Amino acid sequence: MDIKLWKNILRPYQQAVNELTLKFESLQREYRESGRYSPIEQVLGRVKKISSILEKCQKKGIDIEQMEEKLDDIAGIRIICQFVEDIYKVVEFIENRSDLEVIEEKDYIKNQKESGYRSFHIIAKYTVETLDGPKTLKVEIQVRTLGMNFWSTIEHSLQYKYKHGIPEHIRERLYNSAEAILTLDNEMSQIREEIMDSQNSFNIKANIIAEILNSIENLYAYANSREIVKIQDEFFKIYSENDSDKLERFSKELDIVAEGYRAQKL
Repeated sequence: MDIKLWKNILRPYQQAVNELTLKFESLQREYRESGRYSPIEQVLGRVKKISSILEKCQKKGIDIEQMEEKLDDIAGIRIICQFVEDIYKVVEFIENRSDLEVIEEKDYIKNQKESGYRSFHIIAKYTVETLDGPKTLKVEIQVRTLGMNFWSTIEHSLQYKYKHGIPEHIRERLYNSAEAILTLDNEMSQIREEIMDSQNSFNIKANIIAEILNSIENLYAYANSREIVKIQDEFFKIYSENDSDKLERFSKELDIVAEGYRAQKL
């Protein structure tokens, strides 16, 4: 393959990563802005480096001309969740999306690898629009918890360092660490409802405050500065009481006040 063609070949994969990352981040934002708990904590994306593609092709005996057909992970998306239960919710989202065609799934959570590796892998087809028309390519989506991701990142670095195999004493420690993360994930699942309630309350309060501040800012176009100062002072007083119900009532009252000012200007 001509070296100068690499950029052209990988460009659609970068486009796919950019688009899917944005779509999953938008889904996360939609959950949070609606005051609901989001099963998606973080979204990461990458296109495999040329050196890594060459190395994998060599290792698996794949002709470089067949890399797009034979390699499933040139484009990679990683979705990080807080809880194991969230992983399967995200998998369900992916399975039901009209823009993704799932062609393979591997559950390394219920079927943990010998090394201790845990994650849920999905291979899916995704179509991007390019200057030369639509191109359908494969994307690997990994869904895992924060703990699983931490362990996997460390393990991957060690695999890169020890090309001929991780030493047994380090491998044993890695496995023990994986077991500790499994215990941690299980413990977090036991208090999942309490954590979710706390986070939802925080997000709801944050949204109410954002709405109040936006309403006060808009009032500068209608009300006089003295009235706005009084409203701001009242807001800071209620805010200091740390009472979400009072904040919500104040937000609704502020909407009525703002509507009254707008009506006077007509």
